[in-house]
Amino acid sequence: MAEKPAKNFKIVADNRKARYNYEIGEVFEAGIALTGTEVKSLRTGRSTIAESYASVDKHGEIWLVNANIPEYLAGNRFNHEPKRLRKLLLKQREIAKLSQGVQREGMTIVPLKLYFNAQGRAKVEIALGKGKQLHDKRETEKQRDWNREKGRLLKQRD
Repeated sequence: MAEKPAKNFKIVADNRKARYNYEIGEVFEAGIALTGTEVKSLRTGRSTIAESYASVDKHGEIWLVNANIPEYLAGNRFNHEPKRLRKLLLKQREIAKLSQGVQREGMTIVPLKLYFNAQGRAKVEIALGKGKQLHDKRETEKQRDWNREKGRLLKQRD
């Protein structure tokens, strides 16, 4: 078997509920504007993006709302606020696609991952998501359970 290629990034926070609660559409990689203590706190890996979302303001900027990056312990008086709004850095064309999806189609901008890329820059993977209803969530669970059972049956047969 061929070896898997090594990942060139370190995942800091992962929103595992997003794929269950939303039907994920187009995915974008965005930079994030952080202060010094936020970067140091992210490197410890204790942040969460489970309850967060992104929104487009009237000036055409995208903000990450409700993402929790805890205070850096050695940050003293220069520390940051844990749940402040953080600006996401995207191209104008990408911002237009996201705002159009939110306004016209009633979608939500959901953060999927928060990570450091190969150059050591903090990035957020965001996606346009449409909320799933209860029956869609049940269907997703059935499909996942069937795939798991199918794998077991094939493994027993070999």
